[in-house]
Amino acid sequence: MSPAPSSIRIMAVDDHPLVRQGIIGLVSGQTDMKLVAEASNGREAIQQFRTHRPDVTLMDVQMPEMNGVDAIIAICGEFSEARIIVLTTYVGDVQVVRAIKAGARAYLLKNTLHKETVGYDPCSPFREKDDVP
Repeated sequence: MSPAPSSIRIMAVDDHPLVRQGIIGLVSGQTDMKLVAEASNGREAIQQFRTHRPDVTLMDVQMPEMNGVDAIIAICGEFSEARIIVLTTYVGDVQVVRAIKAGARAYLLKNTLHKETVGYDPCSPFREKDDVP
């Protein structure tokens, strides 16, 4: 008998509480995912990542106090295995390119978050870095 698969541990990072609540609602509806942490800026994201070591981090790039790109640089500098997916509102966002170069593994448009997150396998070798414009 094989052991039960563990849940994918998610951290949500966005300065808008409504977006974080949406991610919480999305994750809570999935049997193979659970939210382990949330943060409203890059500094909090670094602290929460150190504490909770999520399997996947969904991170906004535009946030007050410390932006997502700087947080990605810090997290990936300390945890090379970090799996960070950037959340953005705009197609072709220059910040997304910076985030991917900083260590993010993929990006999602916020308006497709529900559809794309449910089908994404963060443990697969597939990486969307090559798809960045």
